[in-house]
Amino acid sequence: MNQIKTNGFTLVELMLAMTFISLLLLAIAMTTIQVSNIYNKGITLREVNQAGRAVSDELQRSIASSSPFEIDAASPNNKYIAQSGGGRLCTGRYTYAWNFGSALKGGSGAPLIMNKYTAGDTTQIHFVKVSDSGGNLCPAAPVALPAIDHTMATEMLTGGDRDLAVHKFTITKGAEDTALGQALYAITLVLGTNDRAELVTGDTSCKPPADSAGGENYCSVNQFDIVARAGNKSGAN
Repeated sequence: MNQIKTNGFTLVELMLAMTFISLLLLAIAMTTIQVSNIYNKGITLREVNQAGRAVSDELQRSIASSSPFEIDAASPNNKYIAQSGGGRLCTGRYTYAWNFGSALKGGSGAPLIMNKYTAGDTTQIHFVKVSDSGGNLCPAAPVALPAIDHTMATEMLTGGDRDLAVHKFTITKGAEDTALGQALYAITLVLGTNDRAELVTGDTSCKPPADSAGGENYCSVNQFDIVARAGNKSGAN
């Protein structure tokens, strides 16, 4: 009697094929995750850098169109107010007000929020540009700072997917030419995301991956060093 032969895969062949497919799917999944992580990190870096450049350019333009101003807290004409929770800089036509990220998040030991909108408006201020001709928001004796009118303010740290905040802001006055009515100002701005679990103490940088809480791809902190020159005696206030 003739025997009928059938062709098929052996059990070993099937197991090898399944193993290969599993490894292939695992490699695809790992590659997808890696690409996603790189993409998210890139988006975070881009938003921080774009926001930093926008604020830097804004401050340079505003100061360039202003007459020199005092930033000495001991001076009755001081136009720079710095507190643990934020600060204000009055350049004449515009005032810039910010709350540090640590104050915005609150919590135990956090500094108090410095800048608020008028009564009834609970919107948080990150970094705003306020139309304030004369610098009325920087009083000579800032015991109680005047609230900010929301209708006169423009928030400069919104519009992206990341929660951005100012972590440090300092300004120093350099050389001044009283004859020409010009002065140089050096500003250090540290800006970045505000996930408290991902930031090192002092908010100067993100934690390394080994210490991260799992969101390192959504964390970025950058320092922007700005040099601005106030205009001349005919410059706008």
